[in-house]
Amino acid sequence: MVFDTNVLVSLYVFADSRFAPLRDKVEAGEWLALTGDACLDEFRRVLTYPMFALSAERQQAALAAYEQRVTRIPAPAGGTACVELPRCKDRDDQKFLELARDGAADWLVTADKALLKLARRERLRGLFRIMTPESALAEPGC
Repeated sequence: MVFDTNVLVSLYVFADSRFAPLRDKVEAGEWLALTGDACLDEFRRVLTYPMFALSAERQQAALAAYEQRVTRIPAPAGGTACVELPRCKDRDDQKFLELARDGAADWLVTADKALLKLARRERLRGLFRIMTPESALAEPGC
């Protein structure tokens, strides 16, 4: 599965109790979380935002906790992939779609409206599902 940055902030900065079972599943090895350089860089950058008022130690702790459990997926050779994806209205979110495709993820878990809007697109069928954290938690076996 792929978590977008807003979900990562909930899981690794605020320890949002509503979503804690998502982190628990990853940390127990029941679910495989995937990331790539661009997604990890965004998480690292967001951790520095003044609105979160995180000390350097807290930023590093959140990043380290996630990096310990996540599997890095390299970008496709030559920067291209064989399966074309729909374009996300927010260009910054395209990397999450690409990561889910390139990592053969089952889910892209997000609270981002631009990404959730793409969940209904036919071109994503058979690739991966885009869902909210609440929907992921409601999946059978969670």
